Amino acid sequence: MSSFLVTGGAGFVGSHLVEELLNRREQVRVLDNFSTGKRENLAPYADQIEVVEGDLRSQHTVREAVKGIDYVLHQGALPSVPRSIKDPITTNDVNVGGTLNVLDAAREAGVRRVVFASSSSVYGSGKVMLKREDMPPQPISPYAVTKLTGEKYCKVFSETYGLETVALRYFNVFGPRMDPNSAYSAFIAIFIVGMLEGRSLTVNGDGNVSRDFTYITNVVHANMCAVEAGNVAGDVCNIGCGDSMSLNDVIAQLRDLTGNEPRITYGPPRSGDIPLSVADITRARDRLGYTPLIAATEGLKQAVSWYRDVE
Repeated sequence: MSSFLVTGGAGFVGSHLVEELLNRREQVRVLDNFSTGKRENLAPYADQIEVVEGDLRSQHTVREAVKGIDYVLHQGALPSVPRSIKDPITTNDVNVGGTLNVLDAAREAGVRRVVFASSSSVYGSGKVMLKREDMPPQPISPYAVTKLTGEKYCKVFSETYGLETVALRYFNVFGPRMDPNSAYSAFIAIFIVGMLEGRSLTVNGDGNVSRDFTYITNVVHANMCAVEAGNVAGDVCNIGCGDSMSLNDVIAQLRDLTGNEPRITYGPPRSGDIPLSVADITRARDRLGYTPLIAATEGLKQAVSWYRDVE
């Protein structure tokens, strides 16, 4: 049995990681300030985990949370490109300062490995659709800059201090527990719930932007691979399905899955959005042993089923 700290463990991705680790009978501690994470996400596991309520920006809190830990799954962050455009200072303080606190505390505590949640947003405005890790990053939002900076810090801590790190660039993660009600919610969560409720919905842009939509099960699997793989210190790997789907394609599938035909309005594109994106997952496959477990179409079915049950 190993001990794990999941930062942001009350969030969408973090709570799924907590669930998987408990299924594997690992010891789990969560660090979360519940600013975006939800207590109800952890409620089913309350008697099986330790929760440290605190902020990534507090060096003392992070050091206390990391004590006695073997592995850190660092999911804690202020998510959302639009949020970062509105408030770049706070986004930087949490995502960059918080990540530096985690890495430094992990180094001092002798943590075996830190797995860092990065983002496909680091690729930015590059016109090549298939994104490879050796491409020059071209971030176009403060959020993307913070994730790229986090990756660089991970690399430095591996090379300078000998702390093993792996950065995973998530591509458009979706699935159960993603909040559809936040002003910064992801497209799929908003549209699933909106369609189930029969509401009119708005698409940013013409709906032809293409994404590598990645079901949460694949991201959890990737984190477990990143913990277990050998000789990967300092690596950065794309985590997606290696396939893409336009927003209009997703809408068409959701219409079939929900049985509803809502009114769709097309508005101006959103600042900071990337037009075309699909992950080259060759490195993740070769270095981590990662293979996506659930295709986007099957993930949409499972997500609709979950939201229908909780609505």
